[in-house]
Amino acid sequence: MSNGSHVESLLDRAAVTVSFGERFQASEQFDRVFSQGMGLVERAAAYLDGEGRRESKGLPGPVTVLYATESMRLTTRLLELASWLLIRRALKEGEITAEEAETKRARVKLQTLGRPNHTRGFDDLPQGLRDLIEASFTLHDRIVQLDRAMLPAADDARPAEHANPVATQISALEKAFGSGIRRAAAG
Repeated sequence: MSNGSHVESLLDRAAVTVSFGERFQASEQFDRVFSQGMGLVERAAAYLDGEGRRESKGLPGPVTVLYATESMRLTTRLLELASWLLIRRALKEGEITAEEAETKRARVKLQTLGRPNHTRGFDDLPQGLRDLIEASFTLHDRIVQLDRAMLPAADDARPAEHANPVATQISALEKAFGSGIRRAAAG
């Protein structure tokens, strides 16, 4: 094999795009994240139905309201994370197509809500609830990072919340005032 054909062979292989999403979903690492996530959902459900319910009865009035609020936020966050994990697993197992997965994924809101540990009274919540909240945010951060890494590379394929905000604004202006806006912005 000549050096020229060897280089061409390497370039041909380099031109192949490797999907992080596909590789990650097929990995043992995904299985570990899935197990950790679903385990956290189970732990939270057991805590809120058992020990947490008992602990919340002894809390002072304002802390009881905070407990109810934070336990609802925890449950909502964990349901969203579990949905994301279940969609990815269904895609991995071939139960749904990539298009179906993307449609379902678009309904999952991986919102970045503020951490409650700065909220007045947070330290008065039972340690079990605080630990679950922190674990849920750790999982949330991991899944948001994975979700962003798994997005298609093309900007036009990215959901609106991941689009370039300047390009989005210029596009909106072009729709309203015509294509001269891009030339004016460039000049």
